[in-house]
Amino acid sequence: MVELAWLWLRHQPKSTLALWFKERSASNAGRLIVALARELLVALWKYVSSGVVIEGAIMKTA
Repeated sequence: MVELAWLWLRHQPKSTLALWFKERSASNAGRLIVALARELLVALWKYVSSGVVIEGAIMKTA
């Protein structure tokens, strides 16, 4: 999940989760990436189970 969180920051820089991370990461990005990984996991679970799209995420059609 931590690797996925770093990839999320790289590929979804304008999403709400990425902006949240950038606002708070000035002091301690190492611990904060774990918090982002958890938030991302919850957001992805909501997407899979209920279809709730992550705010600000750019989705591609298959």
